[in-house]
Amino acid sequence: MDYVKIASDYDALVQASGDPSQVNNLAEIGESLANLEPSAVLAKAILSLDAQLAETTELMRDPQMSAYATEEHARLTHLREAKLAELSSLETSADTAEDKRPAIIEFRPGAGGEEAKIWANDLFRMYSRFAELLGLKYELLDENTYLFTGHPHDSTLPQGAYGLFKWESGVHRVQRVPKTEAQGRIHTSTASIAVLPKVDPQKITVRDEDLEWQFFRAGGHGGQNVNKVSTAVRLIHKPTGITVVSTQERYQERNRQICLDYLRSQLWERQEEARLAKLDTQRKSAVGRGMRAEKIRTYNYPQNRVTDHRIGVSFHNLESILEGNLTDLIKALNQNLTSL
Repeated sequence: MDYVKIASDYDALVQASGDPSQVNNLAEIGESLANLEPSAVLAKAILSLDAQLAETTELMRDPQMSAYATEEHARLTHLREAKLAELSSLETSADTAEDKRPAIIEFRPGAGGEEAKIWANDLFRMYSRFAELLGLKYELLDENTYLFTGHPHDSTLPQGAYGLFKWESGVHRVQRVPKTEAQGRIHTSTASIAVLPKVDPQKITVRDEDLEWQFFRAGGHGGQNVNKVSTAVRLIHKPTGITVVSTQERYQERNRQICLDYLRSQLWERQEEARLAKLDTQRKSAVGRGMRAEKIRTYNYPQNRVTDHRIGVSFHNLESILEGNLTDLIKALNQNLTSL
């Protein structure tokens, strides 16, 4: 692990926190400092021990100081190894750290035409209602994508938006009679949900030379221009081809920041895919990032049943769940999937 970089990144954040030009980013900088501080404290302790070890190595060449320096060198070496192990433990608990982050959630209609669009909206209503019940906030980023932030009132649930929603990625299938169905036939429709953490800028490095920025006017319904200046932003990450767009905000700089945040999250997701590819089959089937394309849950209206196919558990209170009462379901997922 690069403890030198950890210390350097932390110092850069401290410097940025006192930069007047960063006044609009102080909340994010403060959050990044809080997340990085435990690792930075250990990293700086290791750097200090490196310096002390270099001094004792020199003293060991002095015949009069050799015995003392050798003993001191052994003590410092043992202490350094303990600090490295502690830092390694912090770094390997990255999943827990990500769980505390805000969540970017995208809702996309799948098979089923107009009914699929209605179903995607129903799912957003379910999750937004759940968030409101727990004291979380949410805001529209662009079209079908929202940012959920805050910490739930219920201490028995994961204490961050991403930890709360991370198991919701995948295809959600509904079986019901659409309001537009005159014959009373049951239709099956789907919507897919992608849940990503809003990633700490220090965790994912994005190089300026890898970015292509495009600016355009945000168009409203019927093609009219909402703005007479180019506030909407399209960002292309040239190495991967990932393209993100933000048009919701009135100010170009804010749309640029939204695009960067979403890009970092998608780059993080690709890293997770590579990491999870090395895991055993059972865990990959449960938590693999390919869940966007996997049917994870069925909502059956005639049977008043919601079934999560990953854990094989059904709940017979569909209406209550769609009203945002997801606590039991979320707890079941965390108990069964987190331990895999």
